[in-house]
Amino acid sequence: MKKIEEGRSAGKLKVIPLGGLEQIGLNITAFEYEDSIIVVDCGLSFPEDEMLGIDLVIPDITYLKDNSDKVKGFIITHGHEDHIGALPYVLKELNVPIYATKLTMGIIENKLTEHELMGTTKRKVVKFGQSVNLGQFRIEFIKTNHSIVDAAALAIYSPAGVVVHTGDFKVDYTPVFGDAIDLQRFAEIGRKGVLALMCDSTNAERLGFTPSEKTVGHTFDSLFLEHKDTRILIATFASNVDRVRQIINTADKFDRKVVVEGRSMVNIIDTASKLGYLQIPDRTLIDVEELKNYPPEKTVIITTGSQGESMAALSRMAGNNHKKISIMPGDTVIFSSHPIPGNEKAVTNVINELQMKGADVIFQDVHVSGHACQEEIKLIYSLVKPRYAIPVHGEYKHRKAQAKIAAQLGIAKENIFMLQSGDVLEMDDNRAEVTGKVPVGAILVDGLGVGDVGNVVLRDRQHLAEDGILIVVLALDSHSDQLVSGPDIVSRGFVYVRESDELLDEARLLVDEAVQDCLDRGKTDWGKLKGTIKDVLSDFVWKKTKRRPMILPIIMEV
Repeated sequence: MKKIEEGRSAGKLKVIPLGGLEQIGLNITAFEYEDSIIVVDCGLSFPEDEMLGIDLVIPDITYLKDNSDKVKGFIITHGHEDHIGALPYVLKELNVPIYATKLTMGIIENKLTEHELMGTTKRKVVKFGQSVNLGQFRIEFIKTNHSIVDAAALAIYSPAGVVVHTGDFKVDYTPVFGDAIDLQRFAEIGRKGVLALMCDSTNAERLGFTPSEKTVGHTFDSLFLEHKDTRILIATFASNVDRVRQIINTADKFDRKVVVEGRSMVNIIDTASKLGYLQIPDRTLIDVEELKNYPPEKTVIITTGSQGESMAALSRMAGNNHKKISIMPGDTVIFSSHPIPGNEKAVTNVINELQMKGADVIFQDVHVSGHACQEEIKLIYSLVKPRYAIPVHGEYKHRKAQAKIAAQLGIAKENIFMLQSGDVLEMDDNRAEVTGKVPVGAILVDGLGVGDVGNVVLRDRQHLAEDGILIVVLALDSHSDQLVSGPDIVSRGFVYVRESDELLDEARLLVDEAVQDCLDRGKTDWGKLKGTIKDVLSDFVWKKTKRRPMILPIIMEV
């Protein structure tokens, strides 16, 4: 970190969230001081219901591209999709180094390999307690606990002061793997003076403490004992390595073989095993093809699909679409997760399908959160003692709940900032204020297309989904401008054609009359002809059906 010259006062630090403050996901924040920008996390979010056909949503990084000469690197807190998922797309436009802990980097490298970016991306693995110097910044990685191993909080040192960013965290004194959160280091940094705290808000509405991940292991022991005569399937998050570890340990204790199903889970378990974060007892894991060699009550299947995702392994099993595993009457299916807000209906549908196939479904008390509840948030505030509070990671209501906690702990109301994505918060020891706005938004990924589907296309898709389409085809003579053939009307998603011949014949006659009338009056401009067809057909269809399908006139010249 560059030292401030003698006699020169420090400038202002800018904190610019580019996503992650209106929803769970899309986490990305830029920190800027003079000629240096560092970016914390680069996550994606999953499409909302109205985003028809969209696969993923990634953040708009226009501001970073416009200031690419200042951007020193991406600092990643942990390996969840909502914090790393956008990296392969963003790196194609902004190729800067990545700094992350060992497992986080391992998961990122899987993505870079898939997108053929390994050879062009500089990467640096950082240990807890280590710091990296980037331009005007020094960033220290601090050990925390979360639902994925190797999660880090960050102490971001700048000439204007220190910002502590918790990342996603909980306080777990008895983690399944590795050490407990380094509360001592939070306290040491707090004693030296902290400008601002950016704290995880996901569970800020929940009272008390989040239970230790180890409590789930005891629950699995009880469930395995209770269901010792049935095959057990357990759905959980692919990235929850500690949860998978506990399931495998319990399976080994009860002499059961384990199958892991779901590409994302297989990849993460493979990475965690190679890097030493997951020790699997010998001869416990078997391939799905070997299931038939063992009695059902001697097997466990760990699978993706705990959120009801339609293409995940459990959903395909429930819908009889899985090539190798079918749900059998008497199976015990355990959901080791809570539905993410918005996924409740999809999860319920899968549970219903499983139960209809005769499975016993358990979905209570088999999950603990990876996020801090109110007492843990209070603990971090008390240790860090920030001047300014900036609640992050969550919808508005989650962040508002944290703002109330900060106020209860004595932080002045004017020093608590409920930012929106795109806000530029400038601060130093004397004051902090929002001074401007930068472009932000959602870039939609559909197949191989990134950003080529925008609001207009989504509106068209919505329109098509709601009322369908009518295509009017006609041919004009290129010399005389007379109607040679048509108009023919093709309907898709509007009415069932076989039962609506009369309606479409009437529409066809109406369009024919309108086109002939235009041609007789010498109106041969294609734009005007198409406009007339749309107006006439739209009015007719609305009167007859009270629907407004998309109308697409096609004129050919012969």
